[in-house]
Amino acid sequence: MFEITFQLENGDTVKTFAAPGQNLLSAARKAMVEIDAPCAGNGSCGKCRVRILEGEVIYQKNHHLSEEEESMGWRLACQCKVSSDITVWVPGTASAFKLGMKAADLSSEKEISIFRKVKSRLSEAGILFENGFSLYSITLSPPSLDDTLPDNERLVRALRAQTGETIHLTLTALTKLPDALRKEDFSVLLVVERCGGVMTVYDVFSKSEKVSVCGLAVDIGTTSVSGLLVDLLSKEILAKVTVGNSQIQYGADVINRIIESSRPGGKERLQSAIIDSTINPLIAAMRRLANIPEDGIYRMCIAGNTTMNHLFLGIPANPIRMEPYIPAFFETEPVLAGSLHLPIHPEAKLLIAPNVGSYVGGDITAGILSSTIWNKDEFSLFIDLGTNGELVFGNRDLLMTCACSAGPAFEGGDISCGMRATDGAIEAFHMDDDGSLHYTVIGDQKPLGLCGSGIIDVISELFSHHIINAKGNIIGEGDRITRDEHGIGSFVLAFAEETESGFPIALSEIDIQNFIHAKAAIYSAIRTLLNSLGFDLSMICDVYVAGGIGSGINMENAIHIGMFPDIERDRFHYIGNTSLAGAYTILVSDQANEKVSQIARNMTYLELSTDPSYMDEFIGASFLPHTDTSLFPSIS
Repeated sequence: MFEITFQLENGDTVKTFAAPGQNLLSAARKAMVEIDAPCAGNGSCGKCRVRILEGEVIYQKNHHLSEEEESMGWRLACQCKVSSDITVWVPGTASAFKLGMKAADLSSEKEISIFRKVKSRLSEAGILFENGFSLYSITLSPPSLDDTLPDNERLVRALRAQTGETIHLTLTALTKLPDALRKEDFSVLLVVERCGGVMTVYDVFSKSEKVSVCGLAVDIGTTSVSGLLVDLLSKEILAKVTVGNSQIQYGADVINRIIESSRPGGKERLQSAIIDSTINPLIAAMRRLANIPEDGIYRMCIAGNTTMNHLFLGIPANPIRMEPYIPAFFETEPVLAGSLHLPIHPEAKLLIAPNVGSYVGGDITAGILSSTIWNKDEFSLFIDLGTNGELVFGNRDLLMTCACSAGPAFEGGDISCGMRATDGAIEAFHMDDDGSLHYTVIGDQKPLGLCGSGIIDVISELFSHHIINAKGNIIGEGDRITRDEHGIGSFVLAFAEETESGFPIALSEIDIQNFIHAKAAIYSAIRTLLNSLGFDLSMICDVYVAGGIGSGINMENAIHIGMFPDIERDRFHYIGNTSLAGAYTILVSDQANEKVSQIARNMTYLELSTDPSYMDEFIGASFLPHTDTSLFPSIS
């Protein structure tokens, strides 16, 4: 056995042991050193860069590292086998912790506007923002030698007399009941939920205590996880935090994670990554921000894709990826938080936004709920750009949906300099005619990489300035054009001295072609979905683009590269993270919870992999903007 010492950029040191020949990335995972490996360790993404400070490893050379970088000790962890005692430096750019936690400024109009707009749209559609939670004050007659009812029966008797409802007392409430009753002369404050003639008593407090009645809305994305802490009584958002999904160490896409989950112990590893390493710290951070006790959270809503829902609940997901692509569930009864060891009230119910198909999940049903296209007469197209691409087309009478294998490019996966839309990401880009570059970086700092909206801008600008051709090959020359020993060209967006990491940020021909395939998947899915109904692009009245790929998408650039149809620009609307907005709505509105189930049951799922026309459409769309230029008449 050899000793491995991991030195993390944040100053922590982790030591472990590995057998001769053991893969270094695998050893890091076992030691809970989370190294970002979107390609699941096959060497194609180049993001698991580490530096060998002492010792030797058996290393498979890889085109992602130059000879100069290799001479400095840089290696890809997934391409190393342990052959001696070693000391390894893990930079922040390789660690999954770099995806780390970010709290939103709720005083910012930008942060709260989406929820205000969603509430307005849904209220206009007749959805009431009401739920069954309340604080119920009651004073009981104290026991005596002539009245020896036990505490629980005494409380139930009094509540039934006042409300006429069936009373259910949770174990937590029963545990706290004796002390709370005797603290202030049998006057208590109850946290209750009333539904269908049943009053559930979750908690008991003395009347003088400060009581929080909160809920959590969580969007479980494949790359990022976002959460809201909400006051269930006032509907006020108390905290918002976003963090990287720690499952990314097992692959950037759902297929790699499903494969990992099917290996011995894999299901437990994937569930631990999302609960223990991602959601529980997220909850703790929001509780600290709002100063809310752990047991003050009484309801939680989860919106995630079908695979994320399965892995979160610890349900085998392997059948999702195998024909005929059958998940374990579309809808499920609420789950108790205690069964998943979540740091909230143990009897809190987890509401899971319903899935529709193997690759269209609760994030889309929640998004459709918040978009309100289900309440319109005209036809709308909803596009969610995340680690995968999901589409919904329809109106109040028809909802047709599909998912396309766009890959993780829209959130930075499959792109050598790609990253999610967080601090350090270039989210907007422009090039002047003289070649001068202008870009906007999230967090107003030196850049670390490109997020989805930035990638769209860069490819559009390079195409406009004839630096790349329709296939995505680099045809221009200049100081920013480099080629490796294999002749693969790259365009340098920021030189090493201009970046936060000290590494240059460059978009290669491979990156560009990966993104062209991703945008082609979106466009061909749109065409296939419409064709299946006998419709054409003229039937689209509005296009709603969702997803957290940046602060907004330059729609003109997205059309210019052939990702979106060439229709009037004022039909496009970027509406942000609708999955989180939908989860918030389901959390605080019992009527919305019923509506999202109705929406899911009314959606028809189209499996693109079984539609023979989809591949023909995809091939045509795998160029800039398309092989059929008549589809893009406004692009010269």
